Amino acid sequence: MEKRNWSDPKDLENLLCQLVSWNSETFSDGEKSFPVKAHDKLSVLAHFQEHPDRISLHQADLGRSYLTALYKHGNIQQTIVLISHFDTVQTEEYGDLQPLACNPEKLTKALQAYKVILDPDAVHDLESGDYLFGRGTMDMKMGLAIHMALLEKASTEQWPINLLLVTVPDEEVNSSGMRRAVSTMADLQDTYNLDYELFLNSEPSFTQKPSDTNHYIYSGTMGKIMPATLFYGKESHVGEPLKGITANYIASFFTQRMEWNPRFQEEHLGELTPLPVSLQQRDLKQHYSTQTPARAQALYNIFLLQRSAGDIMDLFEQTANDAAEACNAAYQKVCEREQTDGIGNVRVLRYDQLESYARQQYGDAYVKNIQAEVSADSELDERDKSFQIADQLMIACQELAPAIVLLFAPPFYPPVNTSEETLTNKAIPLLEETGKQYGIELVPIHYFNGICDLSYVSYQGADDGWVNYEKNLPVWGKDYHIPFDIMQNLQAPVLNVGPFGKDPHQMTERLHKQSAFHHTPAMLESLIKRLFC
Repeated sequence: MEKRNWSDPKDLENLLCQLVSWNSETFSDGEKSFPVKAHDKLSVLAHFQEHPDRISLHQADLGRSYLTALYKHGNIQQTIVLISHFDTVQTEEYGDLQPLACNPEKLTKALQAYKVILDPDAVHDLESGDYLFGRGTMDMKMGLAIHMALLEKASTEQWPINLLLVTVPDEEVNSSGMRRAVSTMADLQDTYNLDYELFLNSEPSFTQKPSDTNHYIYSGTMGKIMPATLFYGKESHVGEPLKGITANYIASFFTQRMEWNPRFQEEHLGELTPLPVSLQQRDLKQHYSTQTPARAQALYNIFLLQRSAGDIMDLFEQTANDAAEACNAAYQKVCEREQTDGIGNVRVLRYDQLESYARQQYGDAYVKNIQAEVSADSELDERDKSFQIADQLMIACQELAPAIVLLFAPPFYPPVNTSEETLTNKAIPLLEETGKQYGIELVPIHYFNGICDLSYVSYQGADDGWVNYEKNLPVWGKDYHIPFDIMQNLQAPVLNVGPFGKDPHQMTERLHKQSAFHHTPAMLESLIKRLFC
């Protein structure tokens, strides 16, 4: 019989520790080398020794790659896609312990001497011995380890089902890996005549509130979109302030109307999105001087359940109109008090309106040149580039000022939910039944509350929603792209079933060992066999 590499809980723990030791912070050299190491590790399996064409590395961006590995059983078409990401957030918050952040066993021991800086819940879990600490243990290298073990077991025991492992970089920032992987998934579907029956992610179970100990399973994932604003006022000398209007003054009216605005909160299936908040607000004045700041920018976070990008832009524009009306009224009162005419009312523009105006004034070549020059600046990220393009166009079209320019900035995660699918309604009771065998009460939830790569399969939006996004995203097609048309063709139920852990993205990130090495692998194996084998 073929030797098993990850057949028992201790082997699985060793695998996790090795994956975690391959430090793979987003945009690091480790992120580039990780899939190569994972490829080598999976290539020793007999199935891939016999079929080396079924395991491959594919280029993402910035020298990064993603890995696909297909276990194919005969002529069977039914296929489960196992989705994971291998990048992690940074480790600076570990301080003196940073060298151990990616060594779970040593870090867990070393934390015994640092209890004074840990919160009581973390101290309790540390002393219990039930948890393994470390960057990526929870989010989400354990999910990948489970998928690798499932792939090994299925290929060794010849399960009558196909499993396609897809593990990607960059989930923590722009999901560039997954956005490119969907094309490969579509190609593999055609090449091997696969019928995708289920997209299975194993992101960890996230708490819904502090001290939450429930183990959740998810039949969808929240979406996330980032509307943004460029505020363009009129500069002046501080000694003559009413000869202009500062961008900061305009922005103050807008941000007060965006923060925690219930207009953007959405409810579906009894679940509610968090309220919107600002992620960034700053003026664009580079150096100190007595000239007033005429340009500013702001970025906002909005979660989605069913709304499209078009819906959000409509609500965003309503809010901007409210802010502009209030700003204009307050500004007019100041002008009347000071007996001056002022510089006029603040208007509201969508980015596509600004771009269209600039094309009419200066021609298509002028606009394309601005977009190309900004795109070529490697010092800027996708969000900076979005603002920079809009800013350059407004500088050329200052007759439109004062103005609030509305746009989108990357990334965009469409919401997905398949709670009402027949397969979902079969799978969840089976998972709950297996959980009870281990004394675990699994709690089904319709939407995963941590953003994940399941957003890029089973796309359920209408064409007008994504067209609105494309038109108002300045970097669309140059520095950022979402293959909406391909995503629409990758239709199957989604499930997110992962191990229990706590404090992702924190120094106290930790993984529950029983859940990770015993319960979750058994639940997923049972689910696959009972549904498909």
